[in-house]
Formats: sequence, C-alpha cells, structure tokens
Amino acid sequence: MSPLTDNRPPAAGGEIELSIGGMTCASCANRIERKLNKLDGVTATVNYATEKAKVSFPEGVDPQALVAEVEKAGYSATLPAPPSQDGAGPASGEEPHDELAPLRLRLVVSLVLGVPVIAMAMIPALQFTYWQWLSLTLAAPVVVYAGWPFHRAAWTNLRHGAATMDTLVSIGTLAALGWSLWALFFGTAGTPGMVHPFAFTIQRTDGSGNIYLEAAAGVTAFILAGRYFEARSKRRAGAALRALLELGAKDVAVLREGREVRVPAGELRVGDLFVVRPGEKIATDGVVEEGSSAVDASMLTGESVPVEVGIGDAVTGATVNAGGRLLVRATRVGSDTQLAQMAHLVEQAQTGKAEAQRLADRISGVFVPIVIALAVATLGFWLGTGGGAGAAFTAAVAVLIIACPCALGLATPTALLVGTGRGAQLGILIKGPEVLESTRAVDTVVLDKTGTVTEGRMTLVQVVTADGQDEAQVLRLAGALEHASEHPIAQAVARAAAERVGDLPTPEDFANVEGLGVQGVVDGHAVLVGRPRLLAEWSQHLPIELERALEAAQAAGRTAVAVGWDGQARAILVVADTVKPTSAQAIAELRALGLTPVLLTGDNEAVARSVAAEVGIEEVIAEVLPADKVDVVKRLQAEGRSVAMVGDGVNDAAALAQADLGLAMGTGTDAAIEAADLTLVRGDLRVAADAIRLSRRTLRTIKGNLFWAFAYNVAALPLAALGLLNPMIAGAAMAFSSVFVVSNSLRLRRFT
Repeated sequence: MSPLTDNRPPAAGGEIELSIGGMTCASCANRIERKLNKLDGVTATVNYATEKAKVSFPEGVDPQALVAEVEKAGYSATLPAPPSQDGAGPASGEEPHDELAPLRLRLVVSLVLGVPVIAMAMIPALQFTYWQWLSLTLAAPVVVYAGWPFHRAAWTNLRHGAATMDTLVSIGTLAALGWSLWALFFGTAGTPGMVHPFAFTIQRTDGSGNIYLEAAAGVTAFILAGRYFEARSKRRAGAALRALLELGAKDVAVLREGREVRVPAGELRVGDLFVVRPGEKIATDGVVEEGSSAVDASMLTGESVPVEVGIGDAVTGATVNAGGRLLVRATRVGSDTQLAQMAHLVEQAQTGKAEAQRLADRISGVFVPIVIALAVATLGFWLGTGGGAGAAFTAAVAVLIIACPCALGLATPTALLVGTGRGAQLGILIKGPEVLESTRAVDTVVLDKTGTVTEGRMTLVQVVTADGQDEAQVLRLAGALEHASEHPIAQAVARAAAERVGDLPTPEDFANVEGLGVQGVVDGHAVLVGRPRLLAEWSQHLPIELERALEAAQAAGRTAVAVGWDGQARAILVVADTVKPTSAQAIAELRALGLTPVLLTGDNEAVARSVAAEVGIEEVIAEVLPADKVDVVKRLQAEGRSVAMVGDGVNDAAALAQADLGLAMGTGTDAAIEAADLTLVRGDLRVAADAIRLSRRTLRTIKGNLFWAFAYNVAALPLAALGLLNPMIAGAAMAFSSVFVVSNSLRLRRFT
C-alpha cells in the first residue's frame, strides 16, 4: 500500500482538498474541473492560482479514485498531508521546494544562447563564413532543452485531445528548427558564405535557402521570460496558514503533581493546568483558574485595547499575558482552538475564491486550434496547387511563427513587472495579475478599525485635573509609576509623560495591584494610578468634575485611569486608540474612486461611531467577533456588492482572502499580509486608494497589450497563409510586437 493510500480519508463521502501539479494556464484548471465533475455525485472547483482542487464526493467514492481521474487528464494530484502533532494544520516541517529554480535556469540558457542567434540573423555584418552553423549550435539547446516544458505540455495535451498556448509554441519552434535543419543539410542554406539578408519584402520563396533559427530561439526565450515573471508573482498557497500557525506558543509550563514541567505545546491535553507568566504567550484556549491580568490580543485580533481577565474568564491561545501570573486550565487544544479554526477559515476562503481567468487564456482555447488548422490548411493548399514542398512548408512555418504568442506571453508579465515596481516605490505590493481584475468591479471597501483607520496602539489623549492641580506634576508622578509597569495602558501614559515633561524619576516601593492598577512612592509622594476602585480603597474619592470626565470617557468608548497621591484624587487620564491623521483624506479619495467605505470592528458601537464620524464613514458594523469578520464580507457579497477588505490583524486574514480584493496594511501581521492580494507597506490608508488606481491602470495596460498582440496576428496571418510573408519578416514583426508591448508597459513608470 502506498503512503498516499495509507493517509487517505475513509471512503464515506465528504469534502477533500487535492494539491494539483502540472497546470500551466487557466484552461488546464478548467479541464481538470470538467474531468472531476463528470464523476457521479462529485462537485469540484479547481483554483489555478493556489493549485488546489476542492472536491465534494458522495459515500462510496474512494479519494484515491479522484487522484486517478486527475492523472488521467495528464496532471498530478496528491491527497492532504496528515495533521501535525498539535492537530492545528498540515505538517509543515520542510521548506517548500523552489519551483522557480529550473525555470530560471532554462530562461538564462535561452537568453545567453538565443541573443547571439537573433543578432546574427538580423545584422548581416555579423554573418561570417560559417555563421549559420554556429546559429544551429546555439539555437538547438534553446529549442530542445530550454523549450522542453512547452514540448512536454504539448505532448500531454495531444494525448488528451487538447491544445493550449504550449501546443502552438512547441509546434512553431520545432517546425522552425526542423525546416532550418532541412535547409542546412539538404537545401542551399548550409553553403559556406551564405548571407541571410534582412529585408522587408513581400514575395513568395521556395524557402530552401532560409533558416529560421532566430525565430525558434527568440520565441522560446520570450515565452520563458513571460512564464518566469508569472510564476514569480503567483501567490504561494498556504503561506497565510504557516504565518497563523507560527503565532502559537512553542512550549508551555504545565503543572504536574504540584511542579512546573516545560513541555511542547503540542503535548497539552484538555484539562491540563498550565502557568503563564507576564510577557509569555498563552499556549492554548482555556479558563483562568488563578490570578488576574491584562491580555494583549492585538497579534491575533488586531485590536489594541488589552482585555482584563480574572478567575473564571476565558483566554485564547496565542494571545500575550501583559500583566500578572495566570494559572489556566486548557479547554480546547489542537484543531479545536480559535487559532486553528482561523487557519481553517483562511484555507477555505483561499480555496473557494474564484480567480478571474486571464484574457489570453480565455481566447487561447479558440485561437490555438484555429492557428494550427490554418497552418495545416496552408500547407495542404500549396501542395495541392503545385506550389512545391519548399514554398508550402515556408508558408505554413510563416503562419505558425507570425501566430506564436510572443507578445501575448509578454503582455501580462511586463505590465505587471513595471506596475509592481512602481507600486513598490509608492508602498504598494501587488501579488499577481489575477488581483488586477478584481479592482475593476469593486464598489465597497470594508475597513478594519484598529491599525488601519486608527494607529493601533494606546495613546494618552486627554488629561483632566482637579481644581488647583498642575498637569505637568500629574504626568510626572503618574508617568514615573506607570513606566515601571508592562501594561499597554501604562506604557501609553509613560510615553506621553516622557514626551511632555522629560526625564521621569524612579519610583520606590512599586507594587502591581492585580486587576486594579499600580502604587508606589515617587519624589516622596505615595502615588496611586489605576481604576477609581483602587483610589477608593485608600479613601481617595473622585470629586464631581473628575467623575464627569470619567463617565464622558467611558461613554465615548475610551479608557480612563485615575491618579491620586497623598490622600487625594488629583486627575483622570484618558487613553484611547487615536485616528491616523491621514485617514479622513484616505476615505475621501476612496469615495472619489466610486467606493462605499464600511467600518468593521470588534469594538463597541460607541467607539466605532466616534471613529467613523471623525473620518467621514457612514456605514458601521461593530462588535463583530474575530471569526465572524469573514461572514460579514460574505453577507455584503450576497447583497450583490463587490467587496475590497483592508485589515492588519490575523483575524482579518480569512476576510481578506474571502473578499474580492484583499488589502493588508504592511504594519500588520504576517498572516494578514500573506492572505491579502495587495499589501500597503507604508501602513498609510491613503495608499489603499493609490493601490486601486495603480491596479486599474495596470489592468488597462495589460488589456491594451493583449489587444495589439492579437491585432497584429489577425492582420498578418492572411499574408502568411497566402505565401506573401517571408518568415524572416514574420520574425521581425513578432519582435516588433514584443517591443511595442514592453514600451507600452514602461509607461506605467510615470504613474503618480
């Protein structure tokens, strides 16, 4: 029994995800999809971008039969890998294989050997006595070795009665090489001193003295360059999942018979008691059995406000204990944890996301067979009318060469290369050409609040002092005490105090009162900073003006901290996540692009409405649980909207993948960045509008390139079929079309 069979799921029906290999274009994905859907009760969706097939199958269907069906179509398929030890996802101990390495090597070989061949054919001054034999020596490895992927794909397609761009490239280059070999060995092209004049003439020729090695080598090199740029830009499947799973704690201190024992996190079981010290990650989902603290969930949820937890409160794995020591009882481990469920959501959203087929791939399904049929018909016509084998083959080769999709292969990658290069200068990373089509139809942009519209970290926004108190003195004493605490709110107060009053004194007798605040002695004053309850325990009650400030801050969804010393409450410090100074302008720019902004957040309604009003957003969706953000995107899509999502937290990753267009803030988590289609490196929301404008401009350039690439074919094919187009001119026209496509793409460098 093979390892694949050993790990296969039981044949009881259900859903499975296959990894597909060997696809070269979207038409390959369509062929596999049709093949699988012909099976009784099977429903399959094949995603070319992620190289995955999501298959639903009825009871009684062996998953291995699905693999066999894909292999019958000429492609490879593998069943899912067994879960890792912690059950959180696929085993991922090995580094992914560098699939670009062989393609890169073939491209380098084709360029190094092919450029001299093209130069000698196009420049008569370089044609020394035996130049044609050197051309053959250089061109043969380009066509045979560098072009091998095209020939292999063409043969696979031929065995299954299909034709793609690979078929056309393979036939064209092999025909050009084959005719050149005939002309060199059996015609007059091998004569010493033969000169290959480069002239724009329209006349019939018997072709016995012509070689087309430059066309064969040039087409191979150009198409390989296109494939390389496409492969490099294609998003790697599973990267978001790896980023998610790396968030978890690697080991944990478990209580065993009253003693702490360090074990790998994967060995935790439901019911285990484990210790979490300040600054440590919580190993898995659980309930606090002992202690109280503030838990920083920003790396998991994107929300900056820490959550106060105590005995009986639930905590989530991968969040960070920012305060005191906690004793937690594990309630969910492995694949049941919130982190693992988020990973599953990202996996589902990425696999099920419909990728728009590229225009060239859609047209090639009709274009390629027509060109092949036209070349065969041309050959038959000239043979049938007595035109001679040489003239007939020359005309047929001219048809294949003029139709070889060199410009077509460059249309997308060159525009993408220039567009992404310019985008990088502007702080925009575009992950692939399929992203660009999504920007065209987007009409709604969903904005995560924390870290996207707001700064994403706590900041001191207001100091309210009691009558007769000095604000600088309040900040100096409170800041000194808070500086000794690791709590995010304390750090916000300490930062603001240091900025406004300078160096802070060192406190004495510092103590952290769990769940309430801190206390200590600063400059001889007994200082308290924390909840009003802490001050009340020392009979320091808030005067009426401070009570009102506290209530106003809480009503606005902000956090208020009381400060007192020497037996008297002195001030209220208001801390909040502040709106980025550029957010309002960014919202205006998004509206100008015809987009409707929607604010999405896990914060309460009051906070969300306050932020929305400040930046000019009317539609607000608040108090959304992390795992439910993807459902909000689905609901908006069900309403007929085309949704762009902008976020930065791990909890945004599934929603970013589900959205028609995902934009991740570069200041956010790796998981969000990997799941998104566009990454905004600068973390400035205004770049989101620039990204959509640049994407739309790049898409227009690609469409223009494709139009002219096809237009030149349509215009030149009749001349080639009539035998009026010398294959040398066909090669020159092909080169010119490529130069035009590259030049058109280079205009994107001027995008502002």
